[in-house]
Amino acid sequence: MKIFRWIKWIFIGLWVLSIVMVFVYKWLPVPYTELMLKRFFVNGSSIEKKWIPIESMNNSIKLAVISSEDQNYFKHGGFDFKEIQKIIEKQGSPKRGGSTISQQTAKNVFLWEGRNYVRKGLEVYFTCLIEWIWGKKRILEVYLNVIEFGNGIYGIEAASQHYFHKSASQLTKSEAATLAALLPNPREYGKKINGKFIQKRKLWIMRQMSNLQGSVKFL
Repeated sequence: MKIFRWIKWIFIGLWVLSIVMVFVYKWLPVPYTELMLKRFFVNGSSIEKKWIPIESMNNSIKLAVISSEDQNYFKHGGFDFKEIQKIIEKQGSPKRGGSTISQQTAKNVFLWEGRNYVRKGLEVYFTCLIEWIWGKKRILEVYLNVIEFGNGIYGIEAASQHYFHKSASQLTKSEAATLAALLPNPREYGKKINGKFIQKRKLWIMRQMSNLQGSVKFL
């Protein structure tokens, strides 16, 4: 039947497109993400961002986000199964904390917000693709350029300029940890960057940075 042939070619076309997009973003900056556009059109938020190469970011911010979000980043192939198992044992289901930096990057760049099985399956697919095609250095570079740090603030350079009035290359260890502390809920935490909760979380991240320093490599 013609309809099944059409469906087959649509799926093949989407598959080819997905691979092309991953290869394109291996070299070119990601202009916008679904979240940026959603915040702009639905919430009326501005889009404050500036893409910078990973070489222009000091090691403090790289170490801070790894310490905060994914301490096994350089050890896993996209999925931290040990962390997922810990969360399942604690909560009964992986509702929080199991997403690696690779998974978050795949979701932010190629997908939409949501918790349905289709989106989760696509997240697994794109995570495998970027791990294979991009590698760890590029994944971290894209992550730090597109991640949300506050209402309308995307990427580490925009966040550095907004909160500390300096470039990401000039961030101190304390400032880097403060920005990493915003990531679980940046639109809310960004309003209280000097509040007790963020300062407490910052100190925790700094301790993790000290523990990981020396064992984490930046490619």
